Amino acid sequence: MRKEENDIRFRNIYISYYAKMKRFACRYVLFEEDAENIVQDVFLDLLERKDTLTSHINILAFLFTAVKNKCIDHLRNQSVRQRTTETLKEEYQIALQMSLDSLEAFDLNLFAEEDIEMILKKAINSLPEKCREIFILSKIEGEKQKTIAQKLNISVNTVETQIGIAYKKLREELKNYLPILFFLLSL
Repeated sequence: MRKEENDIRFRNIYISYYAKMKRFACRYVLFEEDAENIVQDVFLDLLERKDTLTSHINILAFLFTAVKNKCIDHLRNQSVRQRTTETLKEEYQIALQMSLDSLEAFDLNLFAEEDIEMILKKAINSLPEKCREIFILSKIEGEKQKTIAQKLNISVNTVETQIGIAYKKLREELKNYLPILFFLLSL
């Protein structure tokens, strides 16, 4: 009998307060669908917390507080998503600008130079010793990271880290030659 009483009490609370809670949530979140989801979540939490239905609490205060807190969580999550999107847009813009600058600085005469190989060797030789060794084993000799790690008695994570460092340093060292590198690496 107690379950039936709880079900009836929940149904009455839902019918009485759903529209009010939705209007309240709509004032703070941008989309009606989000407000509906928030209010549905609150009522689902209420249904799962049967002790709240049987206790003598101020149900209206409970619902307003729960909807307010869920709206705050939703708005915080939306804010984080927006900042992440803006950061990605900024990074994309920087990458585009680097490509544009690189192409504008691109000198077709560089293809005529026979010392492109020397430029690459010089850049690779400027790497720290272990970093250079790992980079050569991986990218020039084509060995797998696991094999390199075993050969040098280091972890695969160290191999990955050193290759990342090499790429970063080479990118900086060869920034004026990026179009050529992209071309050569695509062959």
